[in-house]
Amino acid sequence: MIIPDSANSITNLIDSHHAKQIDAPRAHLGASTLGHHCERWLWLSFRWAVLEQHSGRIKRLFRRGQNEEATIVQDLKAIGINVHSEQFRVDFGSFVSGSIDGIAKGILEAPKTEHVVEFKTHSKKSFDELDKNAVQKSKPMHYTQMQVYMHGLKLDRALYVAVCKDDDRIYTERVHYDADHATKAIARGHRVTMSDYMPAPISTDPTWYQCKMCAGHDFCHGSKTTKQVTCRTCALITPMSDSTMHCAKWDAIVPNDAQVSGCDAHVLHPDLVPWKRLEGPSNMVAVYLINGTEYANGEGEGVYTSKQLLELTK
Repeated sequence: MIIPDSANSITNLIDSHHAKQIDAPRAHLGASTLGHHCERWLWLSFRWAVLEQHSGRIKRLFRRGQNEEATIVQDLKAIGINVHSEQFRVDFGSFVSGSIDGIAKGILEAPKTEHVVEFKTHSKKSFDELDKNAVQKSKPMHYTQMQVYMHGLKLDRALYVAVCKDDDRIYTERVHYDADHATKAIARGHRVTMSDYMPAPISTDPTWYQCKMCAGHDFCHGSKTTKQVTCRTCALITPMSDSTMHCAKWDAIVPNDAQVSGCDAHVLHPDLVPWKRLEGPSNMVAVYLINGTEYANGEGEGVYTSKQLLELTK
């Protein structure tokens, strides 16, 4: 007889352990996201308005992908390809940056040409699609990521190496640099990070296939309310082109770690709540009309903090 699993089974305990490991939100807009189909999602994630939470199992999947990189590098070196796999940081200003997996030289088809290398793992379904349609069509975010890295490093080739997690098949593809694609992607990133206002969604239909699985689905098609009270969801913060955040309340640059906790003077950004905003007593206090009642939001006597207001309106 097999003893049934309990809530405290080994599997559940392991997944629970990983689920509890909360990563700090990214301070930048990663190059790996620039090819995302929805600019609203890019803005919401950059502003920490919607923070995607992953289960323990999904976090273990991410770990497996990261661990696979060392194996891929080992295999490439075994066939004579020289890979510098230390993290190379590429910065495009205005919060847009990323880290490449490495640079390779000695590839048979172009032995003297340096290539940006990008390593990915795939499920069988994803890998089959990649094998059939190649990276640009099947994985546009990965394609854009490589284009942006090539642009930043002034290289004109990239090597994409993918491994199927189900059967260990390997897919490789060499990608040419496309200057137009790269510069448009970087400009898109700057447009998102520097915008004070939330972009339109890719669709207003909650059943749209690209929306249904999005972590921002409830925000866009349901509550239209952020659950996060950080500096980046505050109406008093302004992103600067030198990749810093300026606070109007304190007339100061706020360090990244301090942005996570914010302060009691936080004023909810009007694009991140569904309420009508009225004229307030000052630039530091917002007045929102909620179900026919006016509520002041900010800091001061008789004023609701953002956390109090969100709790009140649940």
